[in-house]
Amino acid sequence: MTRGEIAEFRRTLSELRQCVGALRSRYGDAPAVRRLVNDVERLNIDVEEFEGSGSDRVAPPRTPADRSEVVVVPDTPYDPSLWEDADDEGVGGYHGKRL
Repeated sequence: MTRGEIAEFRRTLSELRQCVGALRSRYGDAPAVRRLVNDVERLNIDVEEFEGSGSDRVAPPRTPADRSEVVVVPDTPYDPSLWEDADDEGVGGYHGKRL
């Protein structure tokens, strides 16, 4: 994130803070308003932490450009013997055997 992007984020966050303040004035201390106030404060804390971490050194998210990084999971059914004698946690035993 560049310094310009951070400045734009801070301006937008300030506008959001004003909107949430207007909601608080209108609806008081309703649970939804309290959550919004908390969310705005969390965003402020996060951007401060981001700035303090040397945001110019933060690498952008990686995209799988190298095919060796991509793991292909086949969509064919698994062998039923894999589930023999297995339990579903919280559900009970696996009852895959036909009676």
